[in-house]
Amino acid sequence: MDALLLLVVVVVGVVTVSSLVVLAAVRSRQGHAGAPSPPSLPLLGHLHLLGKPVHRSLAALAAAHGAGGSMAPLMSLRLGARRALLVSAHAAAAECFTARDAALAGRPRLLAGDMLGYGYTDILWAPYGEHWRGLRRFFNAELLSVSRLAARAADRRAEVAALVENLLRHAAAAAGAAPATVTLRPSLFEFVINVMLRALMGACVRGSDARRVQDLVEEAVVICGSPCVGDLYPALRWVDRLRGIYAALARLQARRDELLDGFVNDQRRKRDAAGGVRRDMENKGVIDELLSLQETDPKYYTDTVIKGIIIDKLIAQEIIQAGTDTTMLTIEWAMALLLQNPEAMKKARSEIDTHVGTSRLVDEPDIPKLPYLQCVVKETLRLCPVGPIIPAHEAMEDCTVGGFHVERGTMILVNAWAIHRDPKVWDAPEEFRPERFMDGGAVTTVTMPMLPFGLGRRRCPAEVLGVRLVSITLAALVQCFEWGVGEGGAIDMAEGAGLSMPMATPLAAVCRPREFVKSMLSASTGCAEQ
Repeated sequence: MDALLLLVVVVVGVVTVSSLVVLAAVRSRQGHAGAPSPPSLPLLGHLHLLGKPVHRSLAALAAAHGAGGSMAPLMSLRLGARRALLVSAHAAAAECFTARDAALAGRPRLLAGDMLGYGYTDILWAPYGEHWRGLRRFFNAELLSVSRLAARAADRRAEVAALVENLLRHAAAAAGAAPATVTLRPSLFEFVINVMLRALMGACVRGSDARRVQDLVEEAVVICGSPCVGDLYPALRWVDRLRGIYAALARLQARRDELLDGFVNDQRRKRDAAGGVRRDMENKGVIDELLSLQETDPKYYTDTVIKGIIIDKLIAQEIIQAGTDTTMLTIEWAMALLLQNPEAMKKARSEIDTHVGTSRLVDEPDIPKLPYLQCVVKETLRLCPVGPIIPAHEAMEDCTVGGFHVERGTMILVNAWAIHRDPKVWDAPEEFRPERFMDGGAVTTVTMPMLPFGLGRRRCPAEVLGVRLVSITLAALVQCFEWGVGEGGAIDMAEGAGLSMPMATPLAAVCRPREFVKSMLSASTGCAEQ
């Protein structure tokens, strides 16, 4: 907490603390029993108990106030002037988003949602209601339906081939010297962003254009991860103006708007050149679909709504589980875990060699034949959920959870990281064991106590695509290269700070192409060749 924030809190303290005490006394007399709450400080509430990374500090807090060596499943917290319910058990999370899903489907109105979510109009930040339902229907029908995903399978296959070719170039650059050491994150980001851009526009980017998009994503992650005084004390939003938060968000949004306007205007020009209808249906993207809808319903599908949907598809799909590019980071964590567990790497490669072979690149239809690889992905999502805290919900009405009263306006914070490591549920929860998801040689279909994509009606709509991208990319990396640990012989598995859970140190690994890779890729077409 910076000095300015502390000063402001002290100045307004005399006024607010008395109000909070009176309000607490009134609620106590009303007889509503909330979830247990640890001791708090005036004004700060429990903010002083939170450290970095937040998911670990929240897990430690729940463990310190649990019973019988387990974490407290539900805890009431006060974060500044905001009430919050911390959920640290799967059963409690399931109740929140099944029996109480309708009551808890709201979103808190935070500054980032106003400035970057087009006034709370995109699917991530929109309040639960008719507008949100309309956006969800569009996502399900036009972006993420089985037919739409199938129609874009060739694009994803081409981008996987382009990723492998990119890594081959890195290896060739080190020919005659030591084996190439590759930092995976930049190549993975370019891969994921181009999958999204192909779906949006039937086009993709390389080099400086890709870095421009990456810079916008990374800047959004940094800014959104910075604490806003007004989010914790709504009456003090003016403090964020003094601290420059408003100005930083406005600059970021202006740059994003410029980028998105370019995407939309480019598609408009193509439509105009085709007489108002895109004839090249093979390259028709989501933006073109949105422009068609705008022609039939211009009052609803305004440019602002269109850009909000583009952000959801291009960026929010990658940040919908806590603010960053989840697909890329999940692949990076999976590779790190396999490098730490070479026997698991060998087992995954043997499975691919047996069921796919070495004459062609692994493809999406092969994934059901690779049960161990699927379990590697599941175990990565369990151990390293890159959205460790599910994006905050908000109670839209009074309700009860676990027998405790939850007031309207309470933020619901579900600690997925803690739930995935609950020793009462998982055997050896800290160990990487893909086999835990195997049942008789097949991937178990039993619902496991995991929620890397959230639960309920606001569950991540891109779950199927996300798992598909992670699976096919990981399979291609394992199939095409021999991987080793770089200098120092150890991998830094420390978690980075922020809303997401990136690796603190981007993964750098020794990359050796297998002998058959160049000939296998000769028939593949990546974006770079278009």
